[in-house]
Amino acid sequence: MRSHSRSLVRSLTRAVFATTLSLTTLSSAMLIETFAAEAAATQTRVSEFTLANGMRVVVVPDHRAPVVTHMVWYRVGAADEPRGVSGIAHFLEHLMFKATEKIPSGEFSKIVARLGGNDNAFTGHDATAYFQRVSKDRLKQVMIMEADRMLNLKLSEKEVLTERDVILEERRSRIENNPSAILDEQMSAALYQNHPYGIPVIGWMHEMAKLSPTDAMTFYKAHYAPNNAILVVAGDVTPDEVKKLADEAYGPLKSNPTIKSRQRVSEPEHRAQRRLELKDPRAGRTTLSRHYIAPSYLTATNGEAEALDLMMKIAAGGTTGRLYKKLVVEQKIASSASGYYSGSNMDLGKIGVAAVLADGASIDKVEAALDTVMTEMKTSLVTTEELDRAKKSYIAEYIYETDNQSTLARRYGWGLVTGGTIERIDSWPMDIAKVTPEKIRDVAQKYLDLKHSVTGTLMPEVVATAVVAPKDAPKKQ
Repeated sequence: MRSHSRSLVRSLTRAVFATTLSLTTLSSAMLIETFAAEAAATQTRVSEFTLANGMRVVVVPDHRAPVVTHMVWYRVGAADEPRGVSGIAHFLEHLMFKATEKIPSGEFSKIVARLGGNDNAFTGHDATAYFQRVSKDRLKQVMIMEADRMLNLKLSEKEVLTERDVILEERRSRIENNPSAILDEQMSAALYQNHPYGIPVIGWMHEMAKLSPTDAMTFYKAHYAPNNAILVVAGDVTPDEVKKLADEAYGPLKSNPTIKSRQRVSEPEHRAQRRLELKDPRAGRTTLSRHYIAPSYLTATNGEAEALDLMMKIAAGGTTGRLYKKLVVEQKIASSASGYYSGSNMDLGKIGVAAVLADGASIDKVEAALDTVMTEMKTSLVTTEELDRAKKSYIAEYIYETDNQSTLARRYGWGLVTGGTIERIDSWPMDIAKVTPEKIRDVAQKYLDLKHSVTGTLMPEVVATAVVAPKDAPKKQ
């Protein structure tokens, strides 16, 4: 999430390497001090400004190599779609690689490749982002290209219908042919009773099949404009260089005064746990999953999100997590057990746990063991050793990710497009360090409530096959 000098990167790498070798040899205090120094140095270097048309620009200098990552984030995602056109945000992301007034259809990525770079895009519930990674001297050209397609997209009916077939096939491949994905999609639909997070980003098949050129252009004109976008440039640049280029490329674009702040519906009180069961002949081993609704990084009250991150590190953080130890090591009723807290969405987050049953294990026994682990998080304090290990692991991962330029751009882009601030992003590791055992117990009691959960089971289904006797087989007497 930061730019740094070569010496700083080397010192951080040494610190992380030492942590990896032996978490006990490097205290939490030492790690926190190292990261605090790095964070303090970085906060004065990440800069931002706003163009006259309302486009926000963030610059993250990283002078280790003469390359840049250029990302444009739009404050619109699947959760902002009108009813009945689910998947339109993701569909438009595909269509943005078609023609503009200046670039022929399908040529955008080819041009970036000829420049020696690479590009891609992605859609989430809260944002749509487009990015290129190129050498520093090509930044101006990709800015001009990205600015061009922000307002000048040209779509033919043939292109739209052809690309619609592509996204339908993508859904068949990613969801329809994957029992685990089907169950996960159904669990999300049950978890979010009123909020659009319950609708898949890719869309529902029956609505995707009806998406039209008019749907795409209406959504495009409603949301794609400089005053609804954030530009993040990470790499071998200075703020002055980026400002000059951004003024030239994006500055002439007109803002859209009709764009308003996002209005989202809220969740009602959840009063009953929900349970789903999916039997599918394509499934492998039986899997038990549970999702709890939770706050996001943005909506959590002071210190809650950090505590949720560490709570799930302790409860389900790989082979050292309580869940793995109880289900896999001690009771041997599961072949794997894992969990997470996801808080990066704007409005709501999610806590997830899952276990793959071992041969001969019963679902009831696995669920009872899972319940025991989650109940213990609510009724007793985690140990100092567990908490220190979780903090060290979290910060080590954070530093490793910081050493990647694209991750820098994504961290700031995602944090800002969902309503966060640079200060909040920069202070996150220090906020993690402040979490106490008591705070973890508090959030466990508040959010590990079965009334706020959906439990799903995926089981292989044996398909009966008829046995046909040969015509000349003797009849039974």
